[in-house]
Amino acid sequence: MEADLFANQRLRINISMVTLDDIKSAQQRLRGIAARTPLVRYYPPSQKIGSSKSKPMPSGALWLKPESLQPIGSFKLRGAYNKIASLSDSERACGVISYSSGNHAQGVAYAARAFGAKCVMVMPRNAPKIKVDSTAALGAEIVTVGPASAERMQKAEELAARHGYAIVPPYNDPFIIAGQGTVGLEILEDCPDVDLVLVPVGGGGLISGVASAIKLSGSKAKVIGVEPELANDAQQSFQRGEIVQLPPERVSSTLADGLRTQSVGPLNFEHIRGFVDDILTVTEDEIRTAMRRAILEARIVAEPSGAVTFAAWLFHRKELPSSTKTVAVVSGGNVEPHLLAEVLTESNPQSA
Repeated sequence: MEADLFANQRLRINISMVTLDDIKSAQQRLRGIAARTPLVRYYPPSQKIGSSKSKPMPSGALWLKPESLQPIGSFKLRGAYNKIASLSDSERACGVISYSSGNHAQGVAYAARAFGAKCVMVMPRNAPKIKVDSTAALGAEIVTVGPASAERMQKAEELAARHGYAIVPPYNDPFIIAGQGTVGLEILEDCPDVDLVLVPVGGGGLISGVASAIKLSGSKAKVIGVEPELANDAQQSFQRGEIVQLPPERVSSTLADGLRTQSVGPLNFEHIRGFVDDILTVTEDEIRTAMRRAILEARIVAEPSGAVTFAAWLFHRKELPSSTKTVAVVSGGNVEPHLLAEVLTESNPQSA
C-alpha cells in the first residue's frame, strides 16, 4: 500500500516544517536555472476596452502565473533542481531516480543533466507521450509500470536499493517543497498586496511550498488549493484531518494527468494543514473550458493540471474568498497536441 511506502520514507526524511530561509536559499540556487515567470493580467472579453458588451471592471482582478514558461514547461524544475543541488558529489555520482507521470520526470532529468548525473525515471504506462518523449530526450532512462502511484514509488525504491541511486521524490521532501515555494516568493515580489492565491494540488509539493512562502512572509493572502473532482484526495484529507487515499482507477480517470496522485504526502499534508485555507474541486468540463479560454483570451497554453486554478476562478468564484487581487498559478503547459486541438475545436463551451 502507498501508505506503507510513505511510512518508510518518514524514517529517512526530517519531518520538520520548511522555513522561509529554506525557500530563500532555494531561490538563490535557482537563479539562472529556473525562469522567473511573470504575472499576466487576465481581461475577460466582455470587459476589454472597446467591446460592444463592455461592462464595468469587477472589484476582483486576476493575474495568471504561467509556469509553462519554464525550460521544461512546468514548475517542477524548481524543486527537482533544489533537491539534486542538495545532494553530495558522491550521491550524484551514483545517479538519481524518481517516479512521475511526466512533469517531475522532466524536471529531474533536466537537473540531473545539468549536474552530469545519471537519471532513471519510473513512469506510468498511461503517461502522456509528449512527457515521456521529452524526459527521454533529456537523457533519462525510462522504466514503465502500471498507473498506480504506489506502483511507481515501489519500483523506484527497489531500483534505488539495488543500484545505490539517490531518490528525488516528486513532492514528499523538504527540498522539493522549498524549491516549489519560490513560486510564492515571486508572487509576493510582483504583487505584495495579493489577497488570494490559487494553486493546483496533486501530491502537494507546489501548494506546500507556495502556501509556506506566502504565510511565512507575513502576507494575509488566502491560499486555496484546486484539484479535479475525480481526484479530490487532498480535499477529502483536508476536511477529515487525515490523509485519504483514492483508488488508482479513479484518479486515472481525470484529464489532469499531473494531478493523478492517490494521496498527498505526509510532509505535504502537514504544510497544507498549517498554511492552506481551503481546497475546492473543478469538473472535467470546466478544466477543458479553462484550457480553451486560457489560450484564446489570455494567450497562455495550460495543460489540464495547470488549468484547474483558472477553472476555479471562472466557475467557482462564489465559493472563493472575496478578493481584489487574485493570482492563479498555471503549473504547466505540457499538453498533448491532439488534446490541445480537440479542446480548441470543441463547440458549446461553458460560460462563466
